[in-house]
Amino acid sequence: MQRISDRQLAVLARRVGRHLKSRLRVVSTAESCTGGWVGKALTDIDGSSEWFVEGFVTYGNAAKIDTLGVAPSVLRQHGAVSEAAARGMAKGALRRAKADVSVAVTGIAGPGGAVPGKPVGTVWFAWAIRHGRSARLTTRLEHFRGDREAVRRQAVRVALRGLLEP
Repeated sequence: MQRISDRQLAVLARRVGRHLKSRLRVVSTAESCTGGWVGKALTDIDGSSEWFVEGFVTYGNAAKIDTLGVAPSVLRQHGAVSEAAARGMAKGALRRAKADVSVAVTGIAGPGGAVPGKPVGTVWFAWAIRHGRSARLTTRLEHFRGDREAVRRQAVRVALRGLLEP
């Protein structure tokens, strides 16, 4: 496994910024296991205030519910590391920040926290794009290898790459 460098993430974040700016879109983030790292990568870019509006770090379930409006039943039925939770986080970030695009990341970075069916390295992503009063959502599941930092770096890269898609 090749280590993802800070420089690689910065290059990718610059591409995301150019992409968003060219489409006149603003982005918001909803992060759990990455702890705000996606937002940090984006706001490290000079001029990011033109296309980054707000980031939410919702590490605990109560924050996902209170801050992003994720339904408690979603978390009870599916857990915080699930497609349903990621979808709820992405929709909540889009709505609460009044953004055009959002990305959500929720997963198990380790070394602990694994549960049956969800090993360390399990990460769910959701990207939402506003379409009138609704949103188009895309989700993705990844199973990353490595230590806590490696899992988080890989998650940041996937989250940023997803923002480059239409």
